[in-house]
Amino acid sequence: MKIIKGRVTSLKRRKRLISAAGSAALLLGILSNSTAAMAEKLGWPEKEELKFGFIKLTDMAPIAIAYENGYFEDEGLYVTIEAQANWKVLLDGVIDGRLDGAHMLAGQPIAATMGYGTKAHIITPFSMDLNGNAITVSNAVWDEMKPSIPKMADGRPVHPIKADALKPVVEKYNNSGKPFNMGMVFPVSTHNYELRYWLAAGNIHPGYYAPHKSDVSGNINAEAFLSVTPPPQMPATLEAGTIYGYCVGEPWNQQAVFKGIGVPVVTDYEIWKNNPEKVFGITAAFAEKYPNTTIRMTRALIRAAKWLDEKNNANRPAAVKILSQSNYVGADYDVIANSMTGTFEYEKGDKREVPDFNVFFRYNATYPYYSDAIWYLTQMRRWGQIPETKPDSWYMDMAKQVYRPDIYVKAAQSLIADKIIDAKDFPDFASEDGFKKPQQHFIDDIVYDGKKPNDYINKFSIGLKQGDVL
Repeated sequence: MKIIKGRVTSLKRRKRLISAAGSAALLLGILSNSTAAMAEKLGWPEKEELKFGFIKLTDMAPIAIAYENGYFEDEGLYVTIEAQANWKVLLDGVIDGRLDGAHMLAGQPIAATMGYGTKAHIITPFSMDLNGNAITVSNAVWDEMKPSIPKMADGRPVHPIKADALKPVVEKYNNSGKPFNMGMVFPVSTHNYELRYWLAAGNIHPGYYAPHKSDVSGNINAEAFLSVTPPPQMPATLEAGTIYGYCVGEPWNQQAVFKGIGVPVVTDYEIWKNNPEKVFGITAAFAEKYPNTTIRMTRALIRAAKWLDEKNNANRPAAVKILSQSNYVGADYDVIANSMTGTFEYEKGDKREVPDFNVFFRYNATYPYYSDAIWYLTQMRRWGQIPETKPDSWYMDMAKQVYRPDIYVKAAQSLIADKIIDAKDFPDFASEDGFKKPQQHFIDDIVYDGKKPNDYINKFSIGLKQGDVL
């Protein structure tokens, strides 16, 4: 019998006791009235004991909060949460069933379903957050960039800092025969695409992939060379001089500031305002076999996300205390709080108000928009991970295979019916089509319309366009 926070955690065992007693009244006595009502409406979870995986990043917070605040237990779900060594191990764990679900890079379910790398049908009913990443460079590179960066009246750099300021540094390295190496966390990560986006907007070519030619290095024609480094290892790899900069989620940018080894130069909020970040991934087979479990799991995560953002982030200090535990992110409280509580520190001492650096619920952050999935697909095509032109309809079909707003809506509507969350806090489901309005808050001012992916791809000066094949 497993104990979590001093409570019996096996609902299955409780049900066996109830059956032995032969009394439905005992069931209602053990469960709260609200839980019993939810069970009647939604049905009991088909699978009650679950294991979820995560990587040690602050944006795993909805999983930790759903656990610590008892939201999973409210749904009759008894969850074990386990940190994973890297994103590949995490994805493999979900595919082979060792994990029932996981905190994932938004590109992972898309790439797996598409068959890039591992082939498996992974879906997401829940988007975990917006924003939360940054690009950090070493102190030496920062010193070389500074002459190209405009200054404010008080001498601080003007933000956002564009990669134009990095261009002469990269050229200097390349002209001396020294490759300019940078780190990102996974080939289909938001971080890879954000770093590539920022570099290309500054006229620095980040390289192409050519999987049809068995070249998945991503370095064809590259001026800056990007490679994979697990998030917690980023600061140490930077300090060792193996890489000169990286794109990663928190707290590993702020860690570089605290250690005095690097400077975050731009946040992903500045690259693409309110960009989608992580998702919660499960297999399509899991959702089909355990539909009640899937909805209940989504309910718990939605509640956790709302708690994280409510009352103008008033709960963030409590969340930081939880995340600083070694079984979650395991970084110092002050390091995590530096970004999680609405500020962000660039150079040491240059701390600025960034209330939306981490967003978990507001701006409909938890809704799995098709347009978000399609943006990732456009970047996969732009950099060669999708080698050939696809029609706009293909992008839509792929998005619908992976992003599952139908599951999300069932979970959200049940929370509304149970008066746990107000309808005004969700999109208008009667009119929602899964596409955000054309988005224009990008660092290069290029407008993204998810309904016209090929038109969008063709707007970039660097990157594959419609009809291009390497």
